[in-house]
Amino acid sequence: MLPSDEILTTVEMIQKENLDVRAVTLGISLLDCHQADVALTCLAIKAKIRRHAGALVSTCETISAEFAIPVVNKRIAVTPIAMVGAGFDADGFVQIAHALDEIASEVGVDFLGGFSADVSNGMTEGDRQLIAAIPQALAETSKVCASINVGSTRYGINMDAVVLMGQTVKALAERSADTGGFAAAKFVVFTNQPGDNPFMAGAIHGVGQPEVVINVGVSGPGVIASALKRKIAQAGEQQLGLQDLAEEIKRTAFRVTRCGELIGRQVARKLGVPFGVVDLSLAPTPKMGDSVGEILQILGVDAIGAPGSTAIVALLNDAVKKGGTFASQSVGGLSGAFIPVCEDQALADAVRDDSLVLEKLEAMTSVCSVGLDMIAIPGSVDAGTISAIIADEMAIGMINGKTTAVRLIPVPGKEAGEFVSFGGLFGESAIAPVRNTGKSARFIAFGGKIPAPIHSLKN
Repeated sequence: MLPSDEILTTVEMIQKENLDVRAVTLGISLLDCHQADVALTCLAIKAKIRRHAGALVSTCETISAEFAIPVVNKRIAVTPIAMVGAGFDADGFVQIAHALDEIASEVGVDFLGGFSADVSNGMTEGDRQLIAAIPQALAETSKVCASINVGSTRYGINMDAVVLMGQTVKALAERSADTGGFAAAKFVVFTNQPGDNPFMAGAIHGVGQPEVVINVGVSGPGVIASALKRKIAQAGEQQLGLQDLAEEIKRTAFRVTRCGELIGRQVARKLGVPFGVVDLSLAPTPKMGDSVGEILQILGVDAIGAPGSTAIVALLNDAVKKGGTFASQSVGGLSGAFIPVCEDQALADAVRDDSLVLEKLEAMTSVCSVGLDMIAIPGSVDAGTISAIIADEMAIGMINGKTTAVRLIPVPGKEAGEFVSFGGLFGESAIAPVRNTGKSARFIAFGGKIPAPIHSLKN
């Protein structure tokens, strides 16, 4: 039984510090849904998702009420659709996207991820057709999210695919100009994409996963911020070192992870499916007091982006992983600190104040859990420059053997310093300047492949 002080602490975390289970994601294999034509494939996809996910939302709500822990998002991740739809053309993939959107609405989930492909070592014709379909598919659906894995530490970076990614991001933004380019917010480019990530837009049900599985994403930047404030206030005249604050983050991450695993296992048991992993990432929201940026300020930088910011993110990421890993035998996904600019009020304010710039964000991604995430950029930035930004971020992941990702939103008709709002959990931000635009065209024109690093040869 938990000690009474631990119970009271957890109750306070929920009531006052924005503790929640950010996502319960049901992964479903659709490999057996491929049929002779697109229409039959769509019917098979909808039938299988209906069968396995029909009770997901009601089950999550029941468990959430029973344990008084909010479950913010209920989601589905499916087998990368490039595999399921292999042999169909771009129009066929668009039809599959509509089928996925319809069944996601029917079962009541917030988002469905997996309109995806892995092209890190080359592209099949099915991969090319799916990529060609992405702009129309995401612009015409509301719940479908897409991702493309263009690189890995094992295989290097597929630069031919990176070229297409810049063009895809531009096309997504232009097709959704009436919503500030919002369709681009549902698309992410990866290196080393995990197959068990419950967070959107990059969730997929990867090869090697069970037929059906529950993965849970917990959050709690507000909880960690409050714990650090208490620790510093209680210390008084006592000298605290950064190692003491890291220890406090570890203890807090432990409690947060325990809550997530409790909810996830209960949902899995009720649905009669295996429990997969807890992704113990610090995923902020636009809500005040639920910010990773605020943690950076508590840990000693007066302006986010000032020297020391990257070191603090490294400390935070490591401490979260250590505390969460001790709390669960099933930690996976991304697990660490996210820095999605639009979704974090303090980070968005720092971009507005010009203390946090794209180059510093890139440096911070070398030690955080994801990458350049939810960053609004001028709509005038060309596709080649976007591809070059993606290539830089992919190189960080490839060389360091970590997951990195890019989710950029070129806002049509707006320039640096102007403002865009996407609403809800997607947040709002000033538009970040992109320097040296149009000066990477010769690099991108080479295409081809950036070879894998020497440490990929581990056999």
